[in-house]
Amino acid sequence: MSTAARIAEVRRDTKETQIRVRVNLDGTGEAKLATGIGFFDHMLDQIARHGLIDLEIEARGDLHIDGHHTVEDVGITLGMAVAQAIGDKKGLTRYGHSYVPLDEALSRVVIDFSGRPGLEMDVKFTAGSIGAFDTQLTYEFFQGFVNHALVSLHVDNLKGHNAHHQCETMFKAFGRALRMAMTLDPRSAGVIPSTKGTL
Repeated sequence: MSTAARIAEVRRDTKETQIRVRVNLDGTGEAKLATGIGFFDHMLDQIARHGLIDLEIEARGDLHIDGHHTVEDVGITLGMAVAQAIGDKKGLTRYGHSYVPLDEALSRVVIDFSGRPGLEMDVKFTAGSIGAFDTQLTYEFFQGFVNHALVSLHVDNLKGHNAHHQCETMFKAFGRALRMAMTLDPRSAGVIPSTKGTL
C-alpha cells in the first residue's frame, strides 16, 4: 500500500469569504475550527472525530448578511482539499455507508468516490434554525462538498423530532461513511476501484 501522506491544504478567497482548509485523511480526529458559526463548528467537529480526519478550518465570511456564503464555501473548500488529498484513488475502498442514531433521531449516509458529483438529500428538519445555524444550509454545505470532491452522496434523515439531533446524526454518519470510503484496501493496492479503469 502507498505510504504517501494524504494531506492537503487549500485556500479559497472571494469577495464574500476567505477560507483555509487543511486535511490529513489518515489522522486521529483532531480539529481546529473557526467559522464564526458555533453550531457549524460543532458539526464539522463530528466529521473530523468520526471520520478520523485531522481537520483545520479557518473561515471569515459576510456573517453580517447571514451564514449562507460561509457554510457553502466551507463545503466547497473542504471538497477541494479532500479531492486533492485522495489523489489518484488507487487502492481506495471507494464506497462508504453509515447509520447513526442520537436518541430519537436516525440518519443514513452513503458515499461513492465516483468522480461524478451528485447529491440526493431527504431531510425534513423540524426547526428552521439551530442556534445561529440555518438548517437549510446543511444542503448547501453538502452540495458544495459534492461538487468539488466529485462524489455521489445520499443523505437521509430517517427519524427525528429534535433538529439538533437530526443534524448531528447526519454529520456523524457522513464522517463515518467518509472514513470507510477513504480507507485503503490492501487487497486492491495500486488498482483503481472501477471496471472502467478510471474514476
